[in-house]
Amino acid sequence: MIDLSGLVRGFVGLLRPPEGNADRLDAWIASTKAADLLHLHAFILDLDQNRDAVCAAVTLPFSNGDSEGVHTKIKRIMRQMHYRVGFVGLRHCIVLA
Repeated sequence: MIDLSGLVRGFVGLLRPPEGNADRLDAWIASTKAADLLHLHAFILDLDQNRDAVCAAVTLPFSNGDSEGVHTKIKRIMRQMHYRVGFVGLRHCIVLA
């Protein structure tokens, strides 16, 4: 019997894109469907609906992590200032940060 934590650990192993990850993804989806865990039904449905994007994410070596980090940093600065300064003030804070 496969438990939820084992399936989640198996999916985490797919997040580093080596060769043959697309086949491993298909095997993971099949084993997760066979386990019939309610917690993962919606997740598996979304993976199936976005199969091309998910396969690209687990097989290609590209990432947008750096740009997402910058975006998160800008949003944090905006929240800290409570949107009180205009664009010029925001730009000044971002350049100094």
